[in-house]
Order: sequence, then C-alpha cells, then structure tokens
Amino acid sequence: MIEQSVRKADRIIIGIDPGTNVMGYGILGIYGKKPAMIAMGLIELSKIGDHYMRLARIYERVTMLVEQYCPDEMAIEAPFFGKNVQSMLKLGRAQGVAMAAALSRQVPITEYEPRKIKQAITGTGAASKEQVCEMLKRILNIPPENILPKLDATDALAAALCHFYESAKPISTKSASSWKDYIAKNPTKVKGL
Repeated sequence: MIEQSVRKADRIIIGIDPGTNVMGYGILGIYGKKPAMIAMGLIELSKIGDHYMRLARIYERVTMLVEQYCPDEMAIEAPFFGKNVQSMLKLGRAQGVAMAAALSRQVPITEYEPRKIKQAITGTGAASKEQVCEMLKRILNIPPENILPKLDATDALAAALCHFYESAKPISTKSASSWKDYIAKNPTKVKGL
C-alpha cells in the first residue's frame, strides 16, 4: 500500500530530525496541493556504543530511506545552539551524515530552525513537541495509534510539512525589474517559460 501511494504522489519530501541517540524521519507525499503522511519512524542509535559507528548507521539508514521512497527533497531540522559544545559537535556530525546520504543521491536539502518548524505547524515558535504532534494529527489526519511514543518521528514529519508550506509560498519578484529579468535570474524556479 505504501509503495502505491508513493508512486501516485506528485512530490515526496523526507523530513529528518537529527539525533545521536534517536533520529526521526517522516515521509510526506504531496497529492496535488494536499500533503499526506506516507511513513514515519525512528532510527535507534542508543545501543551502538561507538559514536563513529552511529554515524555509519545514520548514513546507511538514510540512504536506504532515500532509495525506498525516492524523495524529491529533504527538509532537515538545523541544530539549535546549546551550552554543551561536545553535544553540539556530535549533533552537527549526525546532521551532516544524514545530509551527505541525501546528497549522494542528488536530493536537494533545506534546513529549518526548530522555531521556524514549530511556527509553521502550530502558529507559535515556542510550541512543545506534544503540541506539534497534536497539530500534525489534525492536519494530516494521522490516527492516534500511528503516533510513536518518541516524538522524534513527528518532529521529522513537521520539518517535511514546514518545507511544503514554505515551498508553496509565492516566489518573490523584488530583485527583478521585469518578468524577463526575473526569468533570466531564476531559471530553475521558472520552468518551461
């Protein structure tokens, strides 16, 4: 059933919530102008003692997800700045490895700050993980039994939905003096003209 829904999607976005103990992922299908969840899950890393082996596992699993779902784009949560430099370094490595896995398959990536994702989903950048989860259930009609106990998966799905909302916004024309000028400056944004 999932494979059929993937083929029918006009566009697929993979969302990633990077982590060194648990990494969440969410697969969002776009059908016309309507988003729908295809899958979400967790990459459990806490049982792997060596940090470098965790990075290898992240690369392997994200590569497998990209090959399975063939996403058109990746939305990834940017690391937030904390006081523990070692934790930040490890989190940045995990994010970088996930990005490298997508880039190895030519999947374009967009990063979003956690506050931006929360704002897009709930209307407030200070929302809790639980509030984000509740809004996703409503917006995407996700049955409660499909929600995982750890909310890293819904955070990843939220990143994908944020990207859908952001990419659906009208293209700005401020830097162009005419349509001809705009098309010349933005050939990838204006296809077939």
